[in-house]
Amino acid sequence: MKPRIEALLAAALLALACGAAEEQPPAAPAEPALERIGVGSCLKQDQPQPIFDAVLDDDFDLFVFLGDNVYGDVESEDLRELSDAYALQAAADGFSRLREAVPLAATWDDHDYGLNDGGADFFGREQAQRIFEDFWDVPADSERASRPGVHDAVSYGPPGERVQLILLDTRYFRSALRPTDERGVPGKERYVPDPDPAKTMLGEEQWAWLRGVLDEEADLRILASSIQVIADGHGYEAWRHLPAERDRLFALLRETEANGVVIVSGDRHRAGLYRDDEALDYPLLELTASSLNSPSGSGEEAGPYRLGPTYRPENYGALSIDWTFRSVTLEVRGIDGEPVLSETLDLDDLRAE
Repeated sequence: MKPRIEALLAAALLALACGAAEEQPPAAPAEPALERIGVGSCLKQDQPQPIFDAVLDDDFDLFVFLGDNVYGDVESEDLRELSDAYALQAAADGFSRLREAVPLAATWDDHDYGLNDGGADFFGREQAQRIFEDFWDVPADSERASRPGVHDAVSYGPPGERVQLILLDTRYFRSALRPTDERGVPGKERYVPDPDPAKTMLGEEQWAWLRGVLDEEADLRILASSIQVIADGHGYEAWRHLPAERDRLFALLRETEANGVVIVSGDRHRAGLYRDDEALDYPLLELTASSLNSPSGSGEEAGPYRLGPTYRPENYGALSIDWTFRSVTLEVRGIDGEPVLSETLDLDDLRAE
């Protein structure tokens, strides 16, 4: 081929290549990493919500509602009490301002499920799920809406800075708990541990789902349970009352070699930090944040896993992630936004050996 023809052909090929490159859509911008995550629970829709002033000042990337997001215990077959509670919450000044400003995620507990201490025996659980999904804008064609229960998992951020939020459902499938034989006695207030291996916290379908999501890549996993997982010092609802199920959870985390797990929980109308160094191959920390506007209770609870005192006034939780220094700080913050309890973990220490 003559040199001039070769040059013309090369120029034509170059022009075609450049044109094709220009026609390609621009690459999507990288998803930003989460650095600030808020959590909270126990929010009464008919009471003032001043704590959201501090929550909004914290400028969270995401806020997670851990349950009892309304108080709508039902007596009617059409669950109108629950629907009315959600309608009132939607219009509440504090919640509505937060919803406009910050992305939200949620699971439920008993009072926004519709039955105090309720489990799988609640007659209205299917309708309650539809009400939940409508309020939290769960797409009707989503995988979450297609299955029984409100459990879900969402990942945020790029590889190397990926946060996986796992929202458990500890209501829809849960077996009945064993009532106490000494009501009100410290450590046995309402329930006592039931070793029956046939009883379940999550149900087999949710257990299988959880195994699948734990196989996904993540640098930090926030496991959200409406009731406490680690706490062992009281007789109110907690994973301790189905000990075989708690053992199963810890075993699953070990088997899947799920790294970076921290737990967040609510329910108690008091906040606290808990640490178990034996459950996994690395330290397991739990942040309980409760309540946003309905504090109650007195005295202190026992328990070998509690770090410092619990905190009873209005509060919320904050998780701060430092991707440069690879650490996560879990805090309980009061109504003024100031930390009252705090613990920091190195992300590189949250790995199975």
